[in-house]
Amino acid sequence: MGTSLNELVETTKDLLTTIQANVGLSTLGVGAATALAYYLSLDPKIPKPVLDINCQSVESKHGGRTIPKYKDNDYMGYLFEDVQTLYECFQRGLKISRHEKCLGTRKGKGECYGWVTYQQVQDRAHAFGSGLIKLGLSPGPQTMVGIYTANRVEWVTSEQACNMYSMVIVALYDTLGPDACKYIINLTEMETVICDTAKKVQSLLDQIDQLPSLKRIILMEEISNNNLDLAKSRDIGLYTYQDVELLGSKDLQNPVPPSPDDLTTISFTSGTTGDPKGVMLTHRNLISHISGIFSLVMTNYTFGTNDCHISYLPLSHMFERAMQINAFMHGYHVGFYGGDVKQLFDDIKELQPTIFPTVPRLLNRFYDKIIANCQGYSFKSILLSLALNRKTAEVRRGVVRANSIWDYLVFNKIRKLTGGNIKLLVTASAPLSDHVMTFTRAVFGCMVFEAYGQTEATAAVTCTLPGDITPGHVGAPTLCNSIKLKDVPEMGYFAANDQGEICVKGLSVFQGYYKNPEKTAEVLEPSGWLHTGDIGMWLPKGQLKIIDRKKHIFKLAQGEYVAPEKIENAYSRSQYVAQIYVDGNSLQAYCMAVVTLDMEVMESKIPVYNLPTDIQELCRSQKTKDLVLKDMLNVGKQSGLKGFEQVKDIYINTEPFSVENGLLTPTFKNVRPKLRTKFVNEIEALYKKHQQLK
Repeated sequence: MGTSLNELVETTKDLLTTIQANVGLSTLGVGAATALAYYLSLDPKIPKPVLDINCQSVESKHGGRTIPKYKDNDYMGYLFEDVQTLYECFQRGLKISRHEKCLGTRKGKGECYGWVTYQQVQDRAHAFGSGLIKLGLSPGPQTMVGIYTANRVEWVTSEQACNMYSMVIVALYDTLGPDACKYIINLTEMETVICDTAKKVQSLLDQIDQLPSLKRIILMEEISNNNLDLAKSRDIGLYTYQDVELLGSKDLQNPVPPSPDDLTTISFTSGTTGDPKGVMLTHRNLISHISGIFSLVMTNYTFGTNDCHISYLPLSHMFERAMQINAFMHGYHVGFYGGDVKQLFDDIKELQPTIFPTVPRLLNRFYDKIIANCQGYSFKSILLSLALNRKTAEVRRGVVRANSIWDYLVFNKIRKLTGGNIKLLVTASAPLSDHVMTFTRAVFGCMVFEAYGQTEATAAVTCTLPGDITPGHVGAPTLCNSIKLKDVPEMGYFAANDQGEICVKGLSVFQGYYKNPEKTAEVLEPSGWLHTGDIGMWLPKGQLKIIDRKKHIFKLAQGEYVAPEKIENAYSRSQYVAQIYVDGNSLQAYCMAVVTLDMEVMESKIPVYNLPTDIQELCRSQKTKDLVLKDMLNVGKQSGLKGFEQVKDIYINTEPFSVENGLLTPTFKNVRPKLRTKFVNEIEALYKKHQQLK
């Protein structure tokens, strides 16, 4: 049996003691006997991994490292021979699930999901694509189509229409801002933009004099007379989405399928400085990426038509696009959230997805809320704390399951918040801390994969392998690429020491930045190696660990280099910190930080520490600052920050950083130049304060 007798005895004793201390003896008999019988009936065997997790990467024939089993193989270009383009990808899903669920939407809280089938999506895409051609668009990769909409059914039908006629998708999104959208439309000489709201149509029409290529706008809702009159006055065709579908349905055009090396999308990265850069990706890029990563997942998971994916991360970014492409390849269904982030968990609870893509920011918040409930001496708190301790101990032994006594008593209730059906969880976009990873595996009792990558490599270039439950790394190279580390001497990183800048080569690496050869040459070598700007190290078992960032580093007065993102990641684990921005310069010997508070945590501390109840006064209070800074410094020390990396002081800001106020990118990363500009006076005041104290 997987659990030792001693462990079972200790677990049972702890459970009985806890329950006995909090409930009557009459309740104890039935409850404890039932729980114990359930626990004894289970056999938590440690599964044997298909891949060797003790040797996850070795030198390959391509240079750099890859998984040992594939070191002499060519890069994986496709998983199925009949799927080498995104058009063929959906066609495969259509064959598997023609009259089964494909895309689901929900009208509001309390409503059930409604579904359209794969055949219905195919029919709408065919009609819409034919309508685009009737409006004057030419099939082929020379035609750029802008999609300026939130996640919804029409995003996918537009995408499939473009794939059907070899057109190129260019995603636009609100947080780019009007100037960036204008820049993208003009750079690509885009003639057609598809919008989901009249507000977006208005924003385009307001700039129409500066958009010489734009000829037509397609709106997914009713057109107002104001918009129609303005469009006519500017000689712009304005159509409803339904009108274009109807136009095409009357004269369906034969598909003009793409070839693998045709361009399929230009994904403009919002970035933190300058104009956005257009990442050119081909069908081969995307198919090889999907095949290279999910073939690893499939060594321990079988995708089926009953699987369901929750779509809430932006389709304008490649992580979500890649996850959906995999859904279509295997014929399972995708449910869209309702658009209100505050209602996200209500949508997830109703949808009951099996596949949950997420980001560390969401998992960190989930962790913080659960851990907060472990505080105190109530029965619920003690039982939850005990359950977490025992379940995480199982995870560290290699047992990841959802049928332990702790699931029966505690975690099944927690999992119901996310529908209770998640079997595969994928996290990306930023590093996930060790304890949050272990916690997530314990609570969800399912496979949790951490992927690392960037848009220039389509999405992920590494992924944790099935069977490897050790946290603190981002796994091994996928089967479509290899990875090498390059010296960064100015930061003290050398490949000979298994440390350096992460460089990627393979079929998923992009074709370059659109009409920007100078920027392309900065990151892409003629030999095909992509420089990511991230610093990594190889662990003894061959996993890659992200340890630093080459960009955004600055030097302190004593000559030490500082990577602020590393420091921010450490301090983000403080219970009080919701957001943080760390800054410094070569004239100063230490860093400063701007912090926004987790107000739920702070509200619980107000009576404990006699803090001000008014938010403005709370943030200005020296007592608050001392409390937060002390906790941050303790967390920093526990995270291994060096003395010069620890911040000297903090400024507490009342307004959160957000995409809307321009301080975060759409992927919730700090926009450092704007943060520096906004808080330059506050940071300077902190430096002056400490200079005066000398």
